[in-house]
Amino acid sequence: MDIETLKALKPHEFEEAANGYRTTSDLASGAKDALEQRITAQMQKALKGAAADAAVSQLREVAKDFHYVQVECGLAATALTAFAADMRPAQDKLKRALAEAAEHKFTVGADGSVSYPAAGQNPGGSPPGAGSARGTTDAGARGLQGQAARFDPNPHYKVAQDIANRIAEAVNEATEADQKWAPQLRKLKADDDLVVSDGDWADVAQDTEGVSGAGKHYLDSLPQPPKDGSPKANADWWKHLSPDQQAAWTALHPDTVGALDGLPATVRDEANRMVLDERHGQYRTELNGIPKPPANEWTWINGGGGFPAKVHTDEWMDWENKYGDRYRHLQSSLKGMESIQKRFDQTGVEGLPEAYLLGFSPEGHGRAIVANGNPDTARHQAVYVPGTTSNLEGFGGSIDRTTELWRQTQQVTPDASVSTIAWLGYDAPQDIVKDAPFEHYAYDGAPAYRKFMDGLDASYSAPGEPHRTAIGHSYGTTLIGAAAQKGDLNADDVIFAGSPGVKVGSADEMDVPKGHVWNEEADGDKVPDIGRWGHGGSSWKMGGGVFLIPSDDAFGAHQMNTDPEGSGPSATKGAHGHSEYWGRDTTALKNQALVVVGKYDNVTAPE
Repeated sequence: MDIETLKALKPHEFEEAANGYRTTSDLASGAKDALEQRITAQMQKALKGAAADAAVSQLREVAKDFHYVQVECGLAATALTAFAADMRPAQDKLKRALAEAAEHKFTVGADGSVSYPAAGQNPGGSPPGAGSARGTTDAGARGLQGQAARFDPNPHYKVAQDIANRIAEAVNEATEADQKWAPQLRKLKADDDLVVSDGDWADVAQDTEGVSGAGKHYLDSLPQPPKDGSPKANADWWKHLSPDQQAAWTALHPDTVGALDGLPATVRDEANRMVLDERHGQYRTELNGIPKPPANEWTWINGGGGFPAKVHTDEWMDWENKYGDRYRHLQSSLKGMESIQKRFDQTGVEGLPEAYLLGFSPEGHGRAIVANGNPDTARHQAVYVPGTTSNLEGFGGSIDRTTELWRQTQQVTPDASVSTIAWLGYDAPQDIVKDAPFEHYAYDGAPAYRKFMDGLDASYSAPGEPHRTAIGHSYGTTLIGAAAQKGDLNADDVIFAGSPGVKVGSADEMDVPKGHVWNEEADGDKVPDIGRWGHGGSSWKMGGGVFLIPSDDAFGAHQMNTDPEGSGPSATKGAHGHSEYWGRDTTALKNQALVVVGKYDNVTAPE
């Protein structure tokens, strides 16, 4: 990088190249969506057999190729745009300095030195007293130059030195940008096969980190998301970004974009799928690098008193201390990630709509939010909160429950516009005995749930207002109760199933329209009667009491039947115990679906 190179640089050519990569990224994204949401979905809906399964499997691999192209070309486009943004100020600084030199008729050398005439002489020759100034970006050297300027009788010296310094600064800034971006762009290369492996996605994660680090200055120059912003503020921020700015944020910080309530479901889904694939690649690669636990885990020793004792071997303990926690975290997180991918692959099976990943993080116990159908366009939305022991590893169970609910809504109201959402956006209690009795998990998670529900309002794009139902199971009902007790819960109906208590003693104390709190307690479910001692509420109105839960008449919720109903093809099965409320063809599931689609008159009560 020198003066002539910087003068001749055409930043717009890099921006044009960025537009080309952006177009390629968008085309790949469209192709991926067409394969996943339309072509394979319709094939799975209409075709059966080995040939159809093989074709769908191959098309999924092609979709992975398109997703990889989408992400990598998006990174290339953002890197080129950021490079041009870094170079343009340096070039402008150089041009201004050269223009000022020309105005004073100073001569600028190829090395950036600025020649000036003697005092009282016209520029051109080099009479006595003429000189040449060399620029510097060093603060100490500039201090010495300033001192020299005060004692130099030639007035041209100070002007020439200032111009030389600005030329040096411009070239230095351009050099730094060139050296910063060249290696990042060179890394954005794919291998020469059509298989997108975990290693490829781990490499994408490194690419994203590298481009994000190099582009920090560029990203800082863009409008920033509001700090702790409301969903509406988040939505306004996103709407006011240009398409290139939106693409830059998605490419460099997909985790930030994917986590912002209020942004469109399609935007969050795209960003979170990037994070999902990158983390899956990273976690699988890391797990493959950890040695398997030793086969000889246990041994027997003399435990004293002549009795043997079973203990871990020294070899196993060494492995456990070095790798154990991380090994288990990687395994459990990968299981959860694969359950999310499994749901993506089920689109079209039994008519299931496309899935949207509205939140994802493998950190800690994990976060995940998956919608069946686009909530931004659905007339009816239902948001399910799981309870104790919920984490990323077991998130597949929550997905299954919401898919069964979606299917049931189509049976009670064919072609109903519905989106059912599994929301794991809080740290659920992980142990029934040690954790579940405590209320702080509910109160800590309640603000995030309220914000997500508000976000569904902010991103809604269909005509009119959606009908929204909050659904909780077990400790999930406690969280919903805390959310409705402590703030405005943006829900038209609330359904509790197997509730241990919701922190209030009456449905009237909840921020829910009167008459729209519903409850199910299945035969054999012991959780409500045990949980009431920790999470039941008090009501001092006539007929009230203490340790009240939604199953109590005094609470004031509509009780829904969970026992078998009817006969013949339309008969429904009963739910038993704590975990069958979402069993296929059960009365419990049917009644939930009727509430979700607003058919209240068809809901049945227990006999």
